[in-house]
Amino acid sequence: MDIDARGPRFGAAVTTVVLAAVLITDSFWLLAWQTLAFALGAAGGVGRSPYGWLFRMAARPRIGPPTEFEAPEPPRFAQSVGLAIAGLGLVRYGIGPQWLGLAATGAALAAAFLNATFGYCLGCEMYLLVRRVTVRT
Repeated sequence: MDIDARGPRFGAAVTTVVLAAVLITDSFWLLAWQTLAFALGAAGGVGRSPYGWLFRMAARPRIGPPTEFEAPEPPRFAQSVGLAIAGLGLVRYGIGPQWLGLAATGAALAAAFLNATFGYCLGCEMYLLVRRVTVRT
């Protein structure tokens, strides 16, 4: 079943704010929260993430019914990519080197910003590329 295309973009906007706050405050716990949000989105789809729930409960009733839908697999894969990058950042914040934690968090922030601002989902594009390569081989 296809999903409201505005949901993942909303989640990316919230993720952008959270990851920017991580870099500003140097908060291990805030990055841990974001990593958990990515894990829930990767495991159950973007609708099962905390930001998906927030979109359904707070944003969607105010902006009306969806007019554009998308397949759930690419955003779910993007959540997995975000989980891997944020997980690396979390580990590096915890045990070092800290610069690697900052770099991973910055990379995740850049990807979330691209999705939130321009609707360009790097993880979704990676999913499509992997699909093209694996279907041919």
